[in-house]
Amino acid sequence: MYTRHTNNTLNKIYSDALAIRKQVFIEEQQVPRKREIDADEPHAIHFVLYTEQKEAVATVRLLAAKQNTIKLQRMAVVKQARKKGYGKIIMKEAESYAKNNGYHKIILGAQITARNFYHNLGYQEEGDFFLDAGIQHITMMKKI
Repeated sequence: MYTRHTNNTLNKIYSDALAIRKQVFIEEQQVPRKREIDADEPHAIHFVLYTEQKEAVATVRLLAAKQNTIKLQRMAVVKQARKKGYGKIIMKEAESYAKNNGYHKIILGAQITARNFYHNLGYQEEGDFFLDAGIQHITMMKKI
């Protein structure tokens, strides 16, 4: 397994990230395309986890939020690769990148169904539930 990241929306890493997001969010969860692929794309750092066979299996993006805080978004693992620990691997890579680049806090909007996944990685809930793209979420935070 290896991870690559980019902020270049014209390269293969970004297109692999989009392919995963399209499969998971647009096709599986019925998130509208224009909601999923937004104006923040060129401002984010996009991560993709690859198998040794160079198959893209997981993605996440980081977007600067405010001083010392970065927002983690669009975390997804393709259906056939779930329950293999790939989500945890890519999350650790994104957290390491954030820490190494001077961020001290990560925030994210977790889908309620993924809440325990984030809890197990040390994220804490903040605030009330909210709807995003018609899916119930909660804000979660981790100091790094």
